[in-house]
Amino acid sequence: MDLTGKLLIAMPGMGDVRFDKSVVYLCAHSDKGAMGLIVNKPVHDLSFSHLLNQLGVKQGPGGAEIRVHFGGPVEHGRGFVLHSSDYPGGEATLHVDERFAMTATMDILQAIAQGQGPERSIMALGYAGWGPGQIEAEILRNGWLTAEASPDLVFAKQDATKWERALKTLGVDPVGLSSAAGRA
Repeated sequence: MDLTGKLLIAMPGMGDVRFDKSVVYLCAHSDKGAMGLIVNKPVHDLSFSHLLNQLGVKQGPGGAEIRVHFGGPVEHGRGFVLHSSDYPGGEATLHVDERFAMTATMDILQAIAQGQGPERSIMALGYAGWGPGQIEAEILRNGWLTAEASPDLVFAKQDATKWERALKTLGVDPVGLSSAAGRA
């Protein structure tokens, strides 16, 4: 099972408050583990322009103001930009599929600051990581649902409703969810 480019949708009662009602875009998944970015938990006390200021990057007149998110509990001080694939990036850009890419270098921040970045993007501080077999075990324990990722959902500005909207893509009503797994 390869979940690269899919969404993980946290189930109620998963046990880790850092992932409560999280929607995670999986940038990479293999038998060696998985890496993803939480796309629905904005950092409320840090703007992109303030972050650029801290990094010494000057914002030009056409520069964009993108949202900064809590990307996950691993390496909080490291930034990742999940973006549309129209931005070519360089060797450091991970092209996930024909719609999504991820870049974790200063060049994309400079490009966004000058209005030359990707059409759609979100900034994530930190990431979510899993060791070999860990995400599969969490899915089997009813910790996560998986869904197709759409740019309209991932890059939407309405972070507060992404979890419910991701569930609805599966035909799941959040009110009817249970944290207990069953066997038939």
